[in-house]
Amino acid sequence: MAKREVLHVKGSNHQNPIPTAIKIGNMVYTSAIIGSDPDTGEMPRTVEEEIANLFHYIREIMDLAGGSVGDIAHLSVLMTHREYKRLVNVEWEKMFPDANDRPARHTTVQDLRDGLRVQIELTAVL
Repeated sequence: MAKREVLHVKGSNHQNPIPTAIKIGNMVYTSAIIGSDPDTGEMPRTVEEEIANLFHYIREIMDLAGGSVGDIAHLSVLMTHREYKRLVNVEWEKMFPDANDRPARHTTVQDLRDGLRVQIELTAVL
């Protein structure tokens, strides 16, 4: 089996002792990515900023893994309110402007830990 490479992303800290992402061979898997401020690690006041930060982290993770957002196969989006889906779609369409070249995506409404409104997990094949 290929060796696991841990990918740490500045500002995307977890409360638990887990990495932001790992790379094994040509595969990249993330833990739950949260939209904290990349410079301070604090949660932003608006959900729009939180979502923009999430997509910032996606780009950073893929860069650290040696790939690009074009290598993402699937995203799982968790949100506390269904209306946030339209806000996620704004950043989604910026990241993946070609409707014929987008990863699969699943969105679920559920409770998240205090202060979080949206979080994302991804799987990529480099």
